[in-house]
Amino acid sequence: MKQPFKYLLGAVALAFSAASCAAAFPEHAVEMIIPYPPGGTADAVARPLAAVMQERLGVPVVVSYKPGAGGAIATQYVARAKPDGYTMVMVLAAHAINPSLYANLPYDSVKDFTPISMVAKLPLALYTNPKFAPKTVLEFIQYAKEHPGSLSVASAGNGNTSHLATELFATTAGVKLLHVPYKGGGPSVTAAMGGEVDAVFAGPDSLHLAKAGRLHLVAVTSPQRLALTPDTPTVQEAGLDGYEVQGWYGLLAPAGTPDDIIAVLNKAVSESLADPKFVKTVEDLGYIPTASTPSGFMDYIKQQTTFWAKVITDAGIKLQ
Repeated sequence: MKQPFKYLLGAVALAFSAASCAAAFPEHAVEMIIPYPPGGTADAVARPLAAVMQERLGVPVVVSYKPGAGGAIATQYVARAKPDGYTMVMVLAAHAINPSLYANLPYDSVKDFTPISMVAKLPLALYTNPKFAPKTVLEFIQYAKEHPGSLSVASAGNGNTSHLATELFATTAGVKLLHVPYKGGGPSVTAAMGGEVDAVFAGPDSLHLAKAGRLHLVAVTSPQRLALTPDTPTVQEAGLDGYEVQGWYGLLAPAGTPDDIIAVLNKAVSESLADPKFVKTVEDLGYIPTASTPSGFMDYIKQQTTFWAKVITDAGIKLQ
């Protein structure tokens, strides 16, 4: 009888120890991994978020960069990290897109992670070269029908959200567009300004170029109009029913991270997203702060994975 009692005491002590560790979380700096180089859209939302989160957590939140392979290098790193809450990754829409683009991802986008929270959404906008004749969505579609395969649309690269926005537009409108990939969002926007291409799907950070007359703003891809440009219609309002594309950002921890630690991180994120300093900083850049529960974020990732899989299959896109 003594042996089982001894084991029972050991189990109780272990459980108590684990609970105590979780209750003390965090005891030192937390690392937020960004899968892309500094200066991108992920960085623009991650840095102000980290600054406000560390006020809530009482420890530094350190932003680190591990770019490469469409975000897969950083994501794999976090998937293999110790599930103790001290390592998390800021994922983008690519997290739900990559499983359909790459045959051999070194991780499972769902099973290898524990969701923390959605952070923000970032709608795109359809811009055209100012000299391009069509000025509305319906005129754009009509031109594409009259010139199949010749209306050129730039993107930030193959498989990028801007590329898939183009493919979804084409299939929804029943037209054929000429996709022209560039190495990044900046070069793709520059190409549209310079007339190398007719149009580009890009973020709200290019609105100032439209205001300066260097681009023409046709419509935004979100379901609602943007506060930054309230007079600009959505693509749906402008005549293409069912069309919606939004970039998004959220935080994941390694699979197996304890629920109570996730709860601490989720609370810190939710409070940070409501902080006026954070809201002002990111809304001026076009981001829409979007908090969620961990389970709600995972449901969204699954929904987005299914949605983009169909777009990619319909367009016949495959990357190596």
